[in-house]
Amino acid sequence: MDNRVFIRLGAGVLSLVVAMPALALDASIKGVKGKLADNIEIYLDGLDETQYQAERLEAEVRRLVSEALRPFGYYDPSLTVRFDDPESPSHVDLEIDRGEPVRIEQLNFAVEGAAAEDPPFAKAIEAYPQKEGDVLRHAPYDALRSELSGLALQRGYFDWRFTQRRLEVRPWDHSARLSLGLDSGQRYHFGKVYFRGQHIEPERLQNLVPFEEGAPYLAGRVARLNQNLGQTAWFGSVSVRPRLDQGPEALALPPHEAGWWHSLDVADIPPAPPAPPRISPQALGAAAELQAPETPRVPIDVLVTPADRHQFETGIGYATDVGPRARLTWNQPWVNRYGHSWNHDLYVSGPEQKFSGSYTMPLEDPLRDSYELQYGIRNKDSDDTESLEASVEFGRRWKFDNGWEQYLYVRSTYEDFTQAGESNQVLLLYPGVRWSRTRTHNPTFPTWGDRQQLTVQYSNEAWGSDAEFLRINGDTQWIRMLGDANRFVGRLGAGSISTSDFADVPPSLRFFTGGDNSVRGYSYESLSPEDDEGRLIGGKQRFVASVEAQRRIADKWWLASFVDTGDAFTDWWPEQLKTGAGLGVRWISPVGPIRFDVAHPFDDDDAYRIHFSIGPEF
Repeated sequence: MDNRVFIRLGAGVLSLVVAMPALALDASIKGVKGKLADNIEIYLDGLDETQYQAERLEAEVRRLVSEALRPFGYYDPSLTVRFDDPESPSHVDLEIDRGEPVRIEQLNFAVEGAAAEDPPFAKAIEAYPQKEGDVLRHAPYDALRSELSGLALQRGYFDWRFTQRRLEVRPWDHSARLSLGLDSGQRYHFGKVYFRGQHIEPERLQNLVPFEEGAPYLAGRVARLNQNLGQTAWFGSVSVRPRLDQGPEALALPPHEAGWWHSLDVADIPPAPPAPPRISPQALGAAAELQAPETPRVPIDVLVTPADRHQFETGIGYATDVGPRARLTWNQPWVNRYGHSWNHDLYVSGPEQKFSGSYTMPLEDPLRDSYELQYGIRNKDSDDTESLEASVEFGRRWKFDNGWEQYLYVRSTYEDFTQAGESNQVLLLYPGVRWSRTRTHNPTFPTWGDRQQLTVQYSNEAWGSDAEFLRINGDTQWIRMLGDANRFVGRLGAGSISTSDFADVPPSLRFFTGGDNSVRGYSYESLSPEDDEGRLIGGKQRFVASVEAQRRIADKWWLASFVDTGDAFTDWWPEQLKTGAGLGVRWISPVGPIRFDVAHPFDDDDAYRIHFSIGPEF
């Protein structure tokens, strides 16, 4: 055989040997347990016994065990080491006597400078979990040191330094002295905010800044500014950075020019205020020696790029309520330099086809206050309902600090409909108000959340409307977890129409129940009062309730059991509510949870009904 073959085989065997991971020394530990034993195992985990001779190996084991015990205050342990094989050990028995622990003799923590009057620093020191006489632990001291330095950066003390940082241990005396001193220096305040690359009026952007120039610096406010800019959907990217260096190498952001596709309505935007002139480090130092500023300031540099002006989304799906469905949306997150937006939505399913649009005009606070113009046309052909509806709506939206949203509007609707064989054409003009709030953790599949909505609408013939009515409708939904594997969902909804002209109230405002998100076990909007021929006429009142319990069976799989009840009716209260109950499966897919339910209706001839839907609950 050629020698080169042997060379190749030898190299292959050597590479396999080199690639094999070294086995850690196995250890049995007696005398300590819990966190102490765990820490010893961690220290010994990386020890390769094949790299040491017997005497060196024992010394290394003793050193590592001693180091593992010190963070818990044991600096003088007694240790017995026994190897299974002195020549080629693979296992070691350890008998450990921790000895007398080191106790804290003195604590000396202090904050100097402007932070001495800043409450979070004092609270951090007061919350230190150990006191004099306690067994020394290293972790709390390290945590306090990190917390104080973190607070200094978060709260604008950029010239901070530790004047003392000493953990003095006296093993012979079994005592320790802990010292930690922070000199914060002056607290920086917010300077001006400079925007670059913007295509929106600077005044609109300044309204999104959550702090005043000259206010004490807080890192959380800088993060909030970044969040506010992102929530507008005006920008493709946002970068917010404090400029800490006032020299020529400061965090100056490069200029950004809008592309030709963003040029419309951008050219006339007034330029942002110029950045302050820069001076040399020498001149800056000389000026500082003459008179130090009372309150140093941090300018904030913001670099933004415009979002795509035209955004399209398509989607297809299936639900047992409506069968196959498709949607096409065309969104314009900004249409001019004032930040107006324009959205269109085309929805197509078997029983319903709808085209709608909305034009939003932000006001002084773009995230909380806006005017909205909404319009749409809808065709519906479902069971005993045939309807062609066109509507225009103008309203104002407010968002409050407590999470609630108020929408006050005036709506005009023309509807040509046939309900239960009775045809009519109505033109309605009515104001309305809606209050809503949604709170959730992880919107795709919430482990905690709730949603409330209440709508009040009023129509009167005095201003030319064809029907007089007062309509109130409300819903609430709750999601809560019990432990890590039990999830509960509850729903409750009620509505009422007060009118003497019910024949002129179109189907879009009457109440129907039943279906995937209402009372499972019954087909979509199949529950309502009926005429003499059994045709649905819609109800003046509505009530639905649901309780669902879910149990996790795998990482993304859940089993569900539920009971739904409800109905739409004419007189309050019905003699009997329709009830359905069943079992289901939930799978958390990348596009949202997929729900598959089998429900039995207790007040229907069908033995069961299958419900299938895709999408988040909120």
